[in-house]
Amino acid sequence: MRHYLLHGLAYLLALSGSALVATHVHAEDDSLDVRIGYLAWAPAPGPLLSNVIPEPEDAGLRGAELAITDSNSTGRFLKHSYTLTAVRTSTPEALLTQARALHDQGLRLFVVNAPAEQVVQLADALPDSLLFNAGSPSDELRGAQCRSNLLHSLPNRAMLADALAQFLATRRWQRWLLVNGQTPDDQAYAAALRRAAGRFGAKIIEEKPWSFDNDQRRSAQAEMPLFTQASEYDVVLVADERGDFGEYLPYNTWYPRPVAGTQGLTPTGWHKTVETYGAAQLQKRFEALAGRWMNDRDFAAWIAVRSIASAVTHLKSADSQAVRRLALSADLPLDGFKGRKLSYRDWDGQLRQPIPLVQPRALVSTSPQDGFLHPVSELDSLGFDRPESACRQFAAAD
Repeated sequence: MRHYLLHGLAYLLALSGSALVATHVHAEDDSLDVRIGYLAWAPAPGPLLSNVIPEPEDAGLRGAELAITDSNSTGRFLKHSYTLTAVRTSTPEALLTQARALHDQGLRLFVVNAPAEQVVQLADALPDSLLFNAGSPSDELRGAQCRSNLLHSLPNRAMLADALAQFLATRRWQRWLLVNGQTPDDQAYAAALRRAAGRFGAKIIEEKPWSFDNDQRRSAQAEMPLFTQASEYDVVLVADERGDFGEYLPYNTWYPRPVAGTQGLTPTGWHKTVETYGAAQLQKRFEALAGRWMNDRDFAAWIAVRSIASAVTHLKSADSQAVRRLALSADLPLDGFKGRKLSYRDWDGQLRQPIPLVQPRALVSTSPQDGFLHPVSELDSLGFDRPESACRQFAAAD
């Protein structure tokens, strides 16, 4: 009997050893190297009329780098490794050339921080790749100019404007004076505010285009009160994405009223003052890496890389088309430290996400506001809902 027991024990040990060897071999087979490209180009802002604090030159890149570190921390248990190849060029032509070179090297997953025109150009040039737009808030990129291989981790202007309009509606600040700049981006932001006013019952009592070209540091006190003289309004909304004049509106309006939009109370994808739901830990890790605060471009690039890593973990594959299908489904586990599960809309590729409303040193509120309901997701009350979308390429691709 003892002989049989010993024989059986030896047999079990042999099986166990075989299983360990098989597991080791299987783990070796499961090792995966995920290569992600980061493509950045920003046009020169031109001369500014104010002494606005410029955006960091490495905005976006640092967020992607942190996401690579975070992804490798969890990926090593699955033998998944992540590497980032970053390209930042001085011209859009050079950006396209570099992107094609990375594509020739086998990269099919990209995070892009560039203006809308270059984002579309890259998406068309790399049709078998998956691109995440982390730099352009253009509504057209989510509408008529959408591409089926392009997802958007940065909120678009319509989402930002709707987030602000919801907050103003809860405060019953429904009479708006709109002051807009002259750049195409300013005009696009103003258009988003007009749309939001119509959606949430606000009235724009007057629009005033800003066309002054003198030094506002010397003349703000003299010109802003007279410039903002109009019929009674509850709030001044400003569309000045570049920062030419908007910083001089608070405390210089004809009526003592709040200022919101691109300056004052600002809707944004991310801000230093976002600290709940574990966000404080993300902020600390970022500051240790970059030596500065995390901004909306940094967060957009971070969540783009984390979207890829979450999909790869789920799929055990880095195939760009499989990652896209999962990202547009309801099955991608995606935590963005915003208190809700984040997901990509399957009609235009936009990331659903709450929008913080901030002043420079404080979080004021977060939209969607309580009471703004939606049959599918309250997050879809921000931006272009499925029936409103002008994007047709997603339906054609699927």
